[in-house]
Amino acid sequence: MKKVMIIGGGIIGLTLANYLDKTKFDVTVIDSLIGQATSASAGIISPWLSKRRNKKWYQLAQDGAAFFPKLVRDFALDESIYAPCGTLVVRPEKALQELAELAENRRKAAPGIGEIDLLTGSQTKEVLPLLKEMPSLRITGGGRLDGQAYLAHLKANAQQQQVTFIEEKAEIVRTGHHWQIKTKDHFLETEILCLTAGPGLLDLLSPLGYQVDIRPQKGQLLSFATNLPTNSWPVAMLEGEGDLIPFSNGQILLGATHENDAGWDLTPTEAAQQQLMTGIGAFLEDPEALFAAPMTMRVGTRAYTSDFAPFFGEVPDETNLFAASGLGSSGLTTGPYIGYLLANRINEVHAQPTDFSCYTKPMTEYIKKRL
Repeated sequence: MKKVMIIGGGIIGLTLANYLDKTKFDVTVIDSLIGQATSASAGIISPWLSKRRNKKWYQLAQDGAAFFPKLVRDFALDESIYAPCGTLVVRPEKALQELAELAENRRKAAPGIGEIDLLTGSQTKEVLPLLKEMPSLRITGGGRLDGQAYLAHLKANAQQQQVTFIEEKAEIVRTGHHWQIKTKDHFLETEILCLTAGPGLLDLLSPLGYQVDIRPQKGQLLSFATNLPTNSWPVAMLEGEGDLIPFSNGQILLGATHENDAGWDLTPTEAAQQQLMTGIGAFLEDPEALFAAPMTMRVGTRAYTSDFAPFFGEVPDETNLFAASGLGSSGLTTGPYIGYLLANRINEVHAQPTDFSCYTKPMTEYIKKRL
């Protein structure tokens, strides 16, 4: 049985580990668990209203959203992890008209958008009582994913499949047709190696002579524990960078920040808290009532490329070395699907290798040999 080792136990790495064929492969996941973006994240699975011009990214995000029903079935995700709750978008009225037209056009290729309705201010407040009376666009498609809960569920599922987990920082060494991985307490060898460590890909590939187009970005979000009846509430995409994400059992998340200069710093900051409470609070009917609830902060480090697009596939000029990174703030939508696609490639599900070119630029755009 061949060995597959995955360095990085985030949303791509754990999805990949679960979809790999355990009758073919002995699977190990290595992750220090420090700064992991997914474990700090919760977000909205609703990419259809994005105005990003990158067609490859949109195709990946659209197919990633369409993949969620299969993901839910395959891993029995309950509503504390993922819920298809629908989406509200709050914008000025003219912008809402444009978004409604965009949604109608995109629904032809993406029926998962569901029903599309322009709501009055009173209708918006009826659907999501926390908000002021403001016009909005509602689509019945889309949902919410708790990244932290997703990882815990998939790790438990993988352990039941005899996947090994090592919670240490790793280094890699090329040795002929095999790869060696060094950690504090282990010296391992594998035929197939997958690097899914987000911005940590920089440090993993640098000793092999590669430079990687990736940078770390700090993200912080707020989680409030309330007694509100949130189970049936939709998520809300507010103007600016703010999202309001009601989860089951009264949990409400606000976020997230995008901090380009914080590097790997994982310290929760008062500035981020105030930024989120001020920005999102402007849309709330009674912000002080929400902000009086018990609050915790989640902090993680995302990976961004210079063109804000993810990449995944085989590392150029290497054998049995795969990499994926650059998810940015859409990682909860695209990450599981990328993990699934990589697993299919390694499992050799298809007679011909899966063509990733519809989703991402060539790997040589992001990973290059140093001169």
